[in-house]
Amino acid sequence: MHQKNIQYAGLPLAEAKRALILLHGRGGTASDILSLSPLLHVQDFALLAPQATQQTWYPYSFLAPPADNEPWLSSALSLIGSVVEDITAAGITAENIYFTGFSQGACLTLEFITRHAQRWGGVAAFTGGLIGDKLYPVNYHGDFGGTPVFIGTSDPDPHVPVTRVLASEATLRERHAHVTVKVYPNMGHTISRDELEQANTLIFKA
Repeated sequence: MHQKNIQYAGLPLAEAKRALILLHGRGGTASDILSLSPLLHVQDFALLAPQATQQTWYPYSFLAPPADNEPWLSSALSLIGSVVEDITAAGITAENIYFTGFSQGACLTLEFITRHAQRWGGVAAFTGGLIGDKLYPVNYHGDFGGTPVFIGTSDPDPHVPVTRVLASEATLRERHAHVTVKVYPNMGHTISRDELEQANTLIFKA
């Protein structure tokens, strides 16, 4: 399963006041997702990008029954929890921990934060939704306390239906996240310049 293989960039954890966890998509790498950082307002952040084993966080679609993606899904969620523990051990509190991810990484990001809802710094999910053949509210705990969340997606997208994005938005709102969803007609499975601008305006502001 997943090993703790983290690529670091930005400020050292011991010097930073804020940290960003970046999760790559299926077939991607930690280096890929870190390449977004110059386009985001995160120059004073510690940046931590875990690398998935065999470049995938779980084997099947995020819309498969969760059991089909085990034990990889639980291993991935546990890995993110371990990274959060490392950040908090360095003295950075949860309200100064941020998350971003693309595609499979965005799905994993949203699943992790909703299973551990609290006042995080902010979340930018580029094309993602909560994981499962349906939503499983029993897995979700806590209160976001106004955490800002941005989700951008294409309509249509070959992997992530807009219906799941909107259902995920509703679930996060129920736990008091401040969610902004932007749907881009025929954008394709990518990250657009406008999404990065939205993330900077809504999430990575000073």
